[in-house]
This record gives sequence, C-alpha cells and structure tokens, in this order.
Amino acid sequence: MRSDLSCSRKRGDNVARLNPDALRLYLVTDQSLMRGRSLVDLVDAAVQGGVSCVQLREKHLGTREFVEQALMLKKLLAPHRVPLVINDRIDVALACGAEGVHLGQRDLPVDQARRLLPPEVFIGWSVETMDDVAQSAGLPLDYLGVSPVFATPTKTDTKNFWGLQGLIAVRAATRLPLVAIGGIHAGNASDVLRAGADGLAVVSALCAADDPGTAAAELRSLCDAELKTRGLR
Repeated sequence: MRSDLSCSRKRGDNVARLNPDALRLYLVTDQSLMRGRSLVDLVDAAVQGGVSCVQLREKHLGTREFVEQALMLKKLLAPHRVPLVINDRIDVALACGAEGVHLGQRDLPVDQARRLLPPEVFIGWSVETMDDVAQSAGLPLDYLGVSPVFATPTKTDTKNFWGLQGLIAVRAATRLPLVAIGGIHAGNASDVLRAGADGLAVVSALCAADDPGTAAAELRSLCDAELKTRGLR
C-alpha cells in the first residue's frame, strides 16, 4: 500500500500542502496494547492492510531507545512511501528524518517547532476546544488532530470529548485536513468520516487487534468507500 507523501512549503509559507490521502488511515502506536508483539511486526502488518501514516508515540522511553525505534520504523515505511510522524519530540524527528511531527496542547509551541524543522516536515496539532481551532488559523500547521472524538482509555489527559456534532463544528470552522482520534473503530468509522474527518487515527483498533492487517484492511475499505462519495478518491 503506497501513500502520497507530498508536502511542499517554502520558508515563510504557512499554507498546508500535505496531501490528505497520506492521513486517510493513521496508526498511532501504543506498545502497552500490543500483547507482546514486536512494534515492527505490528506496524508492517498494519501497513500491508492499508495504513497510510504511522505516528510513533513513546512517552516513557529514553531518547536513545526512542531514536532506535524511530529509525527501525523509518526503514520499514520508506519503501511503502508511508510517512513516519513523531509525537512531540522534535529532536527524535530530526534524528531519524521523520516526515512529520505531531504536537499536543502541552508540547512545544507550533511556531517554535516550525522554526526548528526543515520546511518539508509537516506538523499536526491536537485541538481539544473551539478556541484551539480558532487559534490554529494563525499557525503554520498542515493538519489538525480532533482529539478525542469519543471517550477512550488511551487518551486520559483530556476532560471532554468532541462527539460527532463537535467534529461537524470543527469541519465548518477550518479548511485544514482533519484527523479524528479517540474511540474510533470499524463500527463508527463511517459516521466519523461523514461528520467531516479526512482521516481516521486509531490506536487500540489496530494495536490490540487479533489480526492487525485484517483490521487495517477493514478500516481502509471503510475510509475509501466513504471518501469516494465525497469525490476525494
């Protein structure tokens, strides 16, 4: 499964040029859910099933181990043209040559991250309130992570969730690509896409799946079918 990595920007240009197809099925890793399986094996199976973007999220690893894992994933993903996104850590992203960085509300400010990163590295930002969405209009961002859409045990540092109506409101308020995350699975994926998401970010639906490749293929099929009705494929 190949993805279009196109994201071009001249320095000083804040207009997003990331192809939303690269965000269509977005795996966020969580090794606590992998049931003893290796990170590389799980990600490989998910990519074969249709994952189009992989975010390496490691809150408890030391820098050396984080970089080692990032380099392993970069080697795995490069032949498939699937972008690697690093959560939070600009230094790790630079060390491994990641295509993207994802930042939360309590991470390095977006403007500072943009100054540190090469212009071709894209930036995503988690939005938790409509005030965040309004603020995003003045930031050099390439997509927004709408987080969380539904209550989920993998996202415990937020008090509220958006719901489908909240996602609809975010879609009406911004032209940036939207990646929905939080409690998303095959049973609600189509509803989330109809509410305005350009892509689905999933954690437990793939990391904890009995067969990550089959689970990814099912989700990717739902993504492709729904977005085709919007003329996006």
